[in-house]
Amino acid sequence: MSEWWESVDRVFLFLLALPVLVVVAGYARYRWDERRRQRVSKGFALFGFWLVLSGLFEPFLVTAGAASATGVVWIASRMAVIDREGHPVHLGRTVLIYWPWLLKEMAKSAWDVSKIIVNPRLPVAPQLVRVDATQRTSVGLVTYANSITLTPGTLSVEVGEGTILVHALTSEGAAALVEGDMGRRVTRFEGVS
Repeated sequence: MSEWWESVDRVFLFLLALPVLVVVAGYARYRWDERRRQRVSKGFALFGFWLVLSGLFEPFLVTAGAASATGVVWIASRMAVIDREGHPVHLGRTVLIYWPWLLKEMAKSAWDVSKIIVNPRLPVAPQLVRVDATQRTSVGLVTYANSITLTPGTLSVEVGEGTILVHALTSEGAAALVEGDMGRRVTRFEGVS
C-alpha cells in the first residue's frame, strides 16, 4: 500500500478531487441552510490549515487530520460558537473584490507616506477627523475601522455609533476618508442593503 501511495502524484489527486469539491460546494450553496454551510466551510478551513501546517500526506495522518477537524467543528457547533460573525462565509465573493482594492490602496498610501518621510521638509499635517460609518453590521464596522488602520498614514482611534474617529497624517489622507470611497466599498462588501 505504501509503495502505491508514494507513486501517486499529489497534484493529480487534487485535480481528481476538485470536481467533487465543486459539486459539494454547489449543493451546499443551494440546498443547505447557512448554518450547515458554515460548518462545512469551517471544517474545510480547519482541515486545510492542518494540512498546510503538518505538511504530511500519509493516508493515516490525513485521515486523522480530517477526523480532528470534523470533531472540532462538531464540538464547536454543539457549543454554539460558530456564528455569522465569527466565520462569515456569506462574504465569500465580495472578499475577492474588496481585498485586492484594499491592497492597492495600502500600496498607494505606503508610497505616499514613504515620500513624506524622505522629504526633508516633512510635509505632515496631523489631524483628527470624524468619518461617517454607514455600515449596518458589526462585521462591516470592524472591517471599515481595520481597513482605515491598515492603510498607512491613517489610524482608527475610536469607533462609535455611526462614526469613526481617525488620526490622519496628512490633510489629503483625511480628505480621502471624508470623501467616503472606502466606506462605500466596505458597505458594499458587507452585503447588507
